[in-house]
Amino acid sequence: MMTLIKNHHLPLLLAVTLLSLIGVAMLYSAAGGAWQPWALTHALRLLLGLGIMMLIASRSINQWYGWAYPLYGVTLLLLLAVFLFGDSGMGARRWLDFDVLRLQPSELLKVSLVLLLARFFHDRSRQERMSWSSFVIPLALIFIPAALIAIQPDLGTAILLVIIGIVTIYMAGVSSFKFMLMSFLALLSAPFAWSYLHDYQKRRLLAFLDPEQDPLGAGYHAIQSKIALGSGGFWGRGFLQGPQSHLDFLPEKQTDFIFTMYAEEMGFSGAIFLLLLYTIVMASGFYIAFACRHHFGVVISLGVTTAITTYVVVNIGMVSGLLPVVGAPLPFLSYGGSSMIALFVGVGLLMNVWIHRDQRVGAGLS
Repeated sequence: MMTLIKNHHLPLLLAVTLLSLIGVAMLYSAAGGAWQPWALTHALRLLLGLGIMMLIASRSINQWYGWAYPLYGVTLLLLLAVFLFGDSGMGARRWLDFDVLRLQPSELLKVSLVLLLARFFHDRSRQERMSWSSFVIPLALIFIPAALIAIQPDLGTAILLVIIGIVTIYMAGVSSFKFMLMSFLALLSAPFAWSYLHDYQKRRLLAFLDPEQDPLGAGYHAIQSKIALGSGGFWGRGFLQGPQSHLDFLPEKQTDFIFTMYAEEMGFSGAIFLLLLYTIVMASGFYIAFACRHHFGVVISLGVTTAITTYVVVNIGMVSGLLPVVGAPLPFLSYGGSSMIALFVGVGLLMNVWIHRDQRVGAGLS
């Protein structure tokens, strides 16, 4: 066991473990100083996640290369199964209930998509990566599941999946001109996309511009979050002492707004410490990518790191009023089984790349 741990990237391992333990403490606080209903479950998922991470890291990287396409296909089938057998909640159909496990396929798809893109670009030479086919085919593989997720409806997750996928294929070596062209077309299509949004989605976007226009409706989350952030000051109110969260003014404090509760209790200094831990995770991911000698591992590392970074930036930007309110959990802290397991699968792949960074993979094109 000690040999297995030593082979891992220890700064990354320690950072994600500490972040998850902070998540346990915050969920304990969110329940008013009780292990149920969130903290104990989150702690058990942490142990399960660490086990999954080590199992994934210990496998041959060539096995993950071989499983890349099948795993994407399986998660896509699970996403389709949501429309036939999925559970509904809060007006959306997003989960599959297997009695012992309640699964959200869109969370797992973020990891399988990165694995798929890693193999796709690894199998192509540097010149082939600059072709139109190496741009259009990955876009289709990104937008098909994103469209299915948007129909659930879960527009926030769909947009984040597109961002993760597009940034990954950009860093995989596709021409910058193609991305500039796509960005221009996306701007042109924005007015048409607005007409297809649900009314509540339009209200959220308008509330982002002016939360005070609907303080008890669409703007409520943003207003209460800012009050809680300001309430914490520099040193915070203290553990279990946040008035906004414990008097139930702060909504979704165990999921999307857990950073706000943390900042209220631990203050600006605590928030800086948390951001430092996320910086270690991100820096570790990029370092692993730069140290890897095969393109398969490079794309995996960049893709997983992009996914974690995107969710951190969007979540903290959302709760501080810099971005619209969307369903974006804070990695390793927010309550959610599918999200937690998907994160540790991603970290496991990062560890696998680190351990096998000098190994020849597949056809070995570079």
